[in-house]
Amino acid sequence: MATKVADFGDVANANLTQREGLSTAPVPIAPYHCRTFFEQETKQIFERAWLLVGREEEIPEPGSFVVKDITPTKVNALITRTANGKVQAFHNTCSHRGSQVVYATEGRQSRFTCPYHAWTYKNDGELLTVPDESNFFDFDKKKCGLTKIHTEVWEGWVFINLQPEPEVTLKEYLGDFAPYFEGFEYLGANSPVVFEIELDANWKVASDAFIETYHISAIHPGTLKDGFTSTHNPYGRLLDAKVFGSHRTVSMYGNPNYQTDPKHRVEAFAASLGETGNVISAATKAETAKYLSHRAVNPGKVPPWSMDVNHVFPHVQIDSGPGGFWTHWFWPLSENRTRYEGRFYMAETKSFAARMIQELYVSRVVTAICEDITSMQRTQKGLESGGKSHMMLQDSEIGIRHHVDQCIKWVEADTVKEALS
Repeated sequence: MATKVADFGDVANANLTQREGLSTAPVPIAPYHCRTFFEQETKQIFERAWLLVGREEEIPEPGSFVVKDITPTKVNALITRTANGKVQAFHNTCSHRGSQVVYATEGRQSRFTCPYHAWTYKNDGELLTVPDESNFFDFDKKKCGLTKIHTEVWEGWVFINLQPEPEVTLKEYLGDFAPYFEGFEYLGANSPVVFEIELDANWKVASDAFIETYHISAIHPGTLKDGFTSTHNPYGRLLDAKVFGSHRTVSMYGNPNYQTDPKHRVEAFAASLGETGNVISAATKAETAKYLSHRAVNPGKVPPWSMDVNHVFPHVQIDSGPGGFWTHWFWPLSENRTRYEGRFYMAETKSFAARMIQELYVSRVVTAICEDITSMQRTQKGLESGGKSHMMLQDSEIGIRHHVDQCIKWVEADTVKEALS
C-alpha cells in the first residue's frame, strides 16, 4: 500500500470570498434567463471585450485559416496566417455584395475567391481581381479589401476585438492576469481532442459548472468524487482563489491518497503504465516537472491539489492539471442556448502505454461532461420557472459570484475602462 500523504485539510478553510473583496450577498438570477440582459451582454460585453477565439497552432503555417462564428454577435470571422507569418482576423464578408467569402471551416490557401461573383482576395485581405472591373464606377481596389478585425496574440492565444477601435489594449484588458500566467508550458497544444455540443442552458450556467467542486459529490459520485474529496475535505472546498480585474482563477482540492479501485481493472492497468502519472500530455518526467513548476500551476505547491481553473473573461476557461492543460469555451446563442466546446490537448504518441492512458482519460472526461450537461439543462429550467429571484452561494462558489458580478458591471458600464476599473 502506498504511504499516506498528509491531507492539509486546513488549507481549504479560508474565507476566499471576503479576502478577495467580494460581497457575500445573494446573487441575482435574472442574468441567467432574461432576454433583455442577454441583449445587453451582447452589446456591452461581447462587442467590446477582447475575445479569446483560439490558439496559434490552429493556423500553424502561412496560408492556414479557420472560420468561426463569434456568437452571440453576428460576426463570422476568417482567421488567417498571412504570408509573412502574422495572425490576422477578417470579417468573412465580400466587399461586393456582402456574401460570405469562405465556406469551409478550416484549410490552407494563399487566396480566397468569393463563390458568388468570383472576387478574389489574398490571405492578407488585399483584393486581387474583380471580373469585369472596368464596368464599375470610380472603382478603387485598394479600398475594397476584406475588413480587418483587431487581432492580437498573447502566449499563443489569439484574441480579437470587434470595436471599430478598441478602447483598451489587450495588455490593459488582461491586466495582472498576464504576468501571472506568462511562460506557461502548453504541452500537446497542437493536438487537441475536441467536443462540441449545443446546450439548452445559458452560457453562464455552463461556465459555472466547471469552476466549482461543491457539486461533485452529488453529480459525480462514480466518476470524480473519490479524486476531488476526502474524509478531511468531504465537500471539496477550494484550496485558493484569486481575482484579476474581470478574470479569475481557482485552485481545486484533490485527494492525495486516491488510489484506483482494483475492481476497475482497465483503469488500474492504464495507471500502471504511466511514467509520470499524468493522463493528458504523455509528457516525460522532465517536461512535467517544468510545467508543474510554473507559478500558476498549483500556486500553493501543496499535495492535495487536483487542478486550476483560469477563467479569461468573458467566455473561456484554461484549466491545468498534473499532466497538462485543457480548455472550456462557452459561446452564447441566446438567453438559454449555448454552444459548448471542450478542447483536451494531448501530445501525439506512438507509445501503447501513453495512448492507453490518454484513451482512458478521454472516456472519463466524456462521462463526467455528460453528467454535467444533464445538470446544466435542469438548472436552466429551474432558473426560468420564476420560483426564485436570487442564488445563495457559498465560499467555494467564488468563481461564480465574481463572474456574475463582472457581467453585471460590464452591462452597466459606459466605457470599457470603467468596466475594468
